[in-house]
Amino acid sequence: MTPADLEAIAGGYHPDPFSVLGPHDGEIHAFFPGASNVSLVDGASRTPMRRIHDAGVFAAGSKAAVYRFDVDGRTQEDPYRFGTIISEFDLHLHTEGRLFRAWETFGAHPWKFGDIDGVRFAVWAPAAQSVTVTGTFNDWHPTQFPMRMRDGGVWELFIPGVPPGAVYKYRVKSRYNDSVVLKSDPFAFRAELPPDTASIVHDWPAYEWRDADWMAARAKSNALESPMTVYEVHLESWMRTETGEPLTYRQFAKTLVEYVKRLNYTHIELMPVLEHPYSGSWGYQVTGFFAATSRFGLPEDFMYFVDACHQAGVGVILDWVPGHFPKDAHGLAWFDGTALYEHADPRQGEHRGWGTNVFNYGRNEVCGFLISSALFWLEKYHLDGLRVDAVASMLFLDYGREGGDWVANKHGGRENLEAIEFLKQFNIEAHKVSGAITIAEESTSFGSVTKPVYLGGLGFTMKWNMGWMHDMFNYFKLDPVFRRFNQTYITFSLLYAFNENFLLPISHDEVVHGKSALIGKMPGDEWQRFANVRAFLAYMYGHPGKKLLFMGQELGQYEEWDWQGQVRWELLQFEFHRKLQRLVAELNRLYIAEPAMHQVDSSYRGFEWIDFHDVDASVISFLRIAKDPEDFLVFACNFTPVPRYGYRIGVPRDGNYVEILNTDAADFGGSNVGNLGWRNADAAPSHGKEFSLTMTLPPLGVVVFKPESTA
Repeated sequence: MTPADLEAIAGGYHPDPFSVLGPHDGEIHAFFPGASNVSLVDGASRTPMRRIHDAGVFAAGSKAAVYRFDVDGRTQEDPYRFGTIISEFDLHLHTEGRLFRAWETFGAHPWKFGDIDGVRFAVWAPAAQSVTVTGTFNDWHPTQFPMRMRDGGVWELFIPGVPPGAVYKYRVKSRYNDSVVLKSDPFAFRAELPPDTASIVHDWPAYEWRDADWMAARAKSNALESPMTVYEVHLESWMRTETGEPLTYRQFAKTLVEYVKRLNYTHIELMPVLEHPYSGSWGYQVTGFFAATSRFGLPEDFMYFVDACHQAGVGVILDWVPGHFPKDAHGLAWFDGTALYEHADPRQGEHRGWGTNVFNYGRNEVCGFLISSALFWLEKYHLDGLRVDAVASMLFLDYGREGGDWVANKHGGRENLEAIEFLKQFNIEAHKVSGAITIAEESTSFGSVTKPVYLGGLGFTMKWNMGWMHDMFNYFKLDPVFRRFNQTYITFSLLYAFNENFLLPISHDEVVHGKSALIGKMPGDEWQRFANVRAFLAYMYGHPGKKLLFMGQELGQYEEWDWQGQVRWELLQFEFHRKLQRLVAELNRLYIAEPAMHQVDSSYRGFEWIDFHDVDASVISFLRIAKDPEDFLVFACNFTPVPRYGYRIGVPRDGNYVEILNTDAADFGGSNVGNLGWRNADAAPSHGKEFSLTMTLPPLGVVVFKPESTA
């Protein structure tokens, strides 16, 4: 050892600690800061070690390959007598961005090296001069455990004796600007409860999944032809205890699952449960891309929740956020003193509107990190799909930017070519997980979002239909007397409804920040507002596309969503609210039971207008058709508070038609104007059909008829 080596080890900036510590040419070197007496133990032999640096560097002559230390009476193994951990092949795949199960290589893993128990650590920090592991197992000493650097800027170390549950961080000293930062582990499976930010060594239990039947059925199903009615949930504010605390994952496994089953939803969509430091970000500013938030319990508790959902026949979709990450000092930002995960140029690397950093999708290792995160949630937790947040912000380099505050791509355009390629690769890999789906929250007219990658698309299974949602709100907020002048808001979506595989969302974003709750968007007195919501929802369920409704809207909550509160469950003591919830349950039941409402969502074969020209009455009518064209439903919608008696619409065939839904029924809070449960077709041509139904259209109501022969 040279004096410079000693100073570098003591100061925590030696770039190659294995060249100094451990066995070397008949001498063994060790670093135990704060130790008074250290002895080398080789079998029955004990050799006192001499102190060669005041900071705690010790040395002793020995050629032993297997040995231990006695440090002030405590036996310790030497991390620096063990060989490398990560294979050269994994390092190569990581550099190429194709190590798609990187969570098995990186992070902290309880491990046995020979017969020695401990934890192996690995982290990527290519611009670091040194990286050390510090935590509860060494009293947070910043420099005691320097790591070995491997190819590609990967650092690794096996530390014997570290137990599961140990709390740790990485101390990263950069080669640039002498910056020294403490970072949580990007691959940690568990983190401290916020506001604490350290990572926790997690030893995965041998969890016994009980959802084999669900997983087998999922693998054989076609998501596009199956019913999907989604209940979007923010766990922290869905329901709280009497003392105001959120429920736990295991409590949700009972209360939330029972509620969703009772309302006949097929899926739950969770706003991000990936670890995040600030609850006010709603989970969308992620620091732990492999960690289920500790707010509600342990990782295996989240497994239990997903398992309970599957056993109850409910799928689980997770919001996943690969578009940006926060600037918190313990997170990914400037991880090794450089813009490692983000772009250095703020015109590319900073999201101005959100105050967050944008991932650098042109860097292989970053893409591999994100795809690994996606596959981790799908595989480790059996999740049924990922809803990818803010896809538009990823697709366009000028998203949320003004003037020249952005950098064009190599062709001079605004498309983020690297992000587009990343999304394609993500979808290819995600769809290798049997039965898994991906959903894009994408608000622009970017083409082929849900087309397969091999046909030039991005490869998503579905896309949120934001245009439909905005048009619907623009229409329904109008006093009914003015709706006649705005009929195109209702009809326009059918011009593009089959260009993509759509999901119709009424999400958390639409009931917050002054936008008002769903019922608050409706005009009129209380009766009219509830009637409008009922008509809105019935038309939504009749329109092609899968369905999503955010929590609280199913019971007519007037207040906007408050992430610090909970759903206004006390409203269920009032009849209007209770009966609206009943309608939502019935809509979900009917939607699942009727193939015509869900089997053909992405083709004109599943939808046919009967009439959309009656703008003066604000009435529209249409057919929804199953894969079997003989299986169809007739929808008639009256968007004014004026009942329409003797209203005639054309139908495809003769016979009796059963009224299977009337949103004006007293059971749902309506005035009970209807058709006594049926209508018989007349041999009177109408709307280009040979037969027609004469019916009563209730005020602000939707009625649905089914031919009796297929009932």
